[in-house]
Amino acid sequence: MLLKIPKERVAVLIGRNGRVKRAIEEYTHTKIHVNGEEIRIERKNENYPLGELIARNIVLAIGRGFSPEKAMELLDEECIIQIIDLKEYARNRNDLVRIKGRVIGREGKAKKKIEEMTETYISVYGKTVAIIGKPDNVKIAYDAVKMLIGGAMHSTVYRYLERVKK
Repeated sequence: MLLKIPKERVAVLIGRNGRVKRAIEEYTHTKIHVNGEEIRIERKNENYPLGELIARNIVLAIGRGFSPEKAMELLDEECIIQIIDLKEYARNRNDLVRIKGRVIGREGKAKKKIEEMTETYISVYGKTVAIIGKPDNVKIAYDAVKMLIGGAMHSTVYRYLERVKK
């Protein structure tokens, strides 16, 4: 399985003295080969077929800006990652900056509030918004982020989250 992650995230994937990469390999029974931005993942244990997929998701999460600790939440087979490609919604660079700003909110308030209310982790990195959590919670967070991308007022999104939470 081959993936690409941004060059500046490769060091985070490897970790100090290779600790992060080694931990992922150990927990998922895989071998991770790093060649610049290209990451190749191969299964070491035929008895653990999900390992390769879980390792892929963890590497993807680190590549999308999550800390290794948050990315490791994906070891829980109930957790998923969902990525929203902002290029689909932005007509130009200014649009992209504006959309990212809306999702993050003033001093990170919007992002933090969505994370807290949905029990998810959110990373706004590059041209994407990534969400990690349990599927139902990720769906709610995804809908909230999409509302912000679509121009909904923050207060409307918070009310939606309150309503869904009950």
